[in-house]
Amino acid sequence: MTYGERFVLTLFTRDAALAAEADRAGVDRIGVDLERLDKDARQGGLATWISDHSEADLTALAARIPGRRLFARCNPMHAGSEAEIERLLASGVRTIMLPFFRRAAEVERFVGLVAGRAHPVPLLETAEAAADVEALCRIPGLSEVHVGLNDLRLSLGWPTHFHVLVSGLLERLAERILAAGHVLAIGGVGRARDDRLPIPSDLVLAQYPRLGAGGALVSRAFFAGQEVPELAREIPALRQRLDEYAGCSAAWLAARRRELARHVGAPEA
Repeated sequence: MTYGERFVLTLFTRDAALAAEADRAGVDRIGVDLERLDKDARQGGLATWISDHSEADLTALAARIPGRRLFARCNPMHAGSEAEIERLLASGVRTIMLPFFRRAAEVERFVGLVAGRAHPVPLLETAEAAADVEALCRIPGLSEVHVGLNDLRLSLGWPTHFHVLVSGLLERLAERILAAGHVLAIGGVGRARDDRLPIPSDLVLAQYPRLGAGGALVSRAFFAGQEVPELAREIPALRQRLDEYAGCSAAWLAARRRELARHVGAPEA
């Protein structure tokens, strides 16, 4: 398989029709975002999306997509985590993402609760978690880490998530995660060749092979604009663009990093 074909795409949706379309287009993971705990406090006043998805939505999704694709992002670890994870497993969820942890010990408990019955994916999105990445990568039963850009930049006090994407910090996290033999996923991606966005989407896409990433969310930017994207066309086009960039030289990819840094006013080195 090529780089683009291996690249794992995850879509948040409660819309069963969109889920079925995404399945036909080859989106790898499709499901709900159930994260609620403390999210308003963290992101209050910002132009960020707070999900209205529910566990009940999984029933409709499961009827329209293969079981292997069914996905959920749960709440951060809390007193009800064990019961929440058991409900998600009973609903047929095959991949569960844990958001907003600060210590590797939280992820270790999460992986233990999942107990091999689904694929566990920690979403690294705090400065404390970044500092604990070595311990995170040593957790038995873990094989993938997703770095969340927006909450991480909030935790760091940085201006935008693009500043994280071009940062030396993300490079160091990527090196450690990949050195542990884990799959690295990062943030979210828009459509290929979408120059209508404030930051051209292809500048963002070029960062994924540069960092060795193997996955991303299908972001809200993917659906930006008045025209509803045709996933059967846009998802393969995205994978093809990733393939093209994966074949470019390290020097060319480094130049795209500098170009993106200039766009957002971040350090280029």
